[in-house]
Amino acid sequence: MPEDFRVSKFSAKCRELSQNLDSLMRREPSFARGKFECSYAIQKSFLSSQAHGNGMEPGGGIVGVPLAQTGEGIAECELLKWFVQEGDRVDEFQPLCEVQSDKATIEITSRYQGKVSRVKFTPGDIVKVGETLVDLIVDEKHETVVSLGHIQGPSTESQESGLHCRESPNSIENREKVLATPAVRQMAKEYGINLEDIPGTGKDGRVLKEDVLKYVTKQESVWNNFSHISHPSQTSEAKVMNLKPADESSNQHITAHQVYEDKTILLRGFQRTMVKTMNMAAKVPHFHYLEEINVDSLVELKKSFQGATADQGVKHTYMPFLIKSLSFALMDHPSMNSIYNEEAYELVYKGSHNIGVAMATPHGLVVPNIKNVQSLSILEITKELQRLIQGASNNRLSSDDVSGGTITVSNFGAIGGKFGSPLLNLPEVSIIAIGRIQKLPRFSKDGTVYPASLMNVIVGADHRVIDGAAVAKFCNKWKLLIENPEHLLLHLR
Repeated sequence: MPEDFRVSKFSAKCRELSQNLDSLMRREPSFARGKFECSYAIQKSFLSSQAHGNGMEPGGGIVGVPLAQTGEGIAECELLKWFVQEGDRVDEFQPLCEVQSDKATIEITSRYQGKVSRVKFTPGDIVKVGETLVDLIVDEKHETVVSLGHIQGPSTESQESGLHCRESPNSIENREKVLATPAVRQMAKEYGINLEDIPGTGKDGRVLKEDVLKYVTKQESVWNNFSHISHPSQTSEAKVMNLKPADESSNQHITAHQVYEDKTILLRGFQRTMVKTMNMAAKVPHFHYLEEINVDSLVELKKSFQGATADQGVKHTYMPFLIKSLSFALMDHPSMNSIYNEEAYELVYKGSHNIGVAMATPHGLVVPNIKNVQSLSILEITKELQRLIQGASNNRLSSDDVSGGTITVSNFGAIGGKFGSPLLNLPEVSIIAIGRIQKLPRFSKDGTVYPASLMNVIVGADHRVIDGAAVAKFCNKWKLLIENPEHLLLHLR
């Protein structure tokens, strides 16, 4: 079909549609209940013989930027923050937003140059893989807009005619610009409060739950003027303050400061990962083994390390030596450094010692791991551990940092506590918890009492594939290396 004929036919259809709308407006006075703006966007590729299957040329019109697959098995991410706002210009490869999966924090970048048309999610929302995060106007000249003017609110006839009407951007502009989580928006809706009237105290003016409650308490002077409320549970004021109906005979006056509000915390990122991981670990039978280790030699060794290091930025702790000695013990007991494949009933002995270290952060518990510990020196382990701690504190760990672990160490003793029962970080088959070091009296072989620096270690194992004897032999080897660090010299290459 000639292209000129198609254009002519399209123009005729537009004129016919405009006439039908004029007639509809005259016949339906109720069509004037609200302002709506209808427009039809005809992509240039629709009128071109080179049109793509999706009806849009690459680099033309409005393009949606979806949440791509951020890692194996990742189905959704939490949106942490936006780097752009509606109306901003963006360049190719410019960061648009930051999301957090179960494993890492990732920046989503733009594949196009253009202008931000619409942001579809707010920070704190959970976005599924494949959902559109933001619409970009890539090239406005690729889009021909046939405006049909302002029409007064849609009637049933207009809906049946197949017209797609959307609310005017001017009428929802302010509402969309108010930053608030869906939970806060729902709270404001239930209370009948307009979010635009509430000053936000959160980041970038975000309206928080506390802001809504604070706004509500300011209304106390209004509802306190009522001398008698027969059904307080049905009033908006009582609903706002979450008050129970008072006993009419008691004449008790309840004020706002007597109300204690519950606080709901949405679990996101690493906290959601912890829930999933612990649910799986709870189904596995655990075997726990407790051992007491004398660390007098380790205490002296740490002091010598601290004085001999020229790099002032390196802070020596007990953990690097414990991790390195653990790696030597794993060489003699490889079953402790294995992965269990439940579906195939296979126990895979891992060649690399990727030792994970549990870290408590403001964003939740995370377990990054030090790769190939068997090939690293104690100084290299120290530096890598400091890098991972810094990345965890700033929520800047990569997906590689938190994946591929073979065994986990939890040093809860750095905070406090002597004993614990750690749960496995599946599919790993073993985990080690370390208690705090204590100075306690002990007896020598001749009966003399002496002070000793003692540390408790608790080894947890998957009892489906690791028996108690294997755990005991492994722990004996590790204890020997910790109490006699000079034995490590026999294994150094």
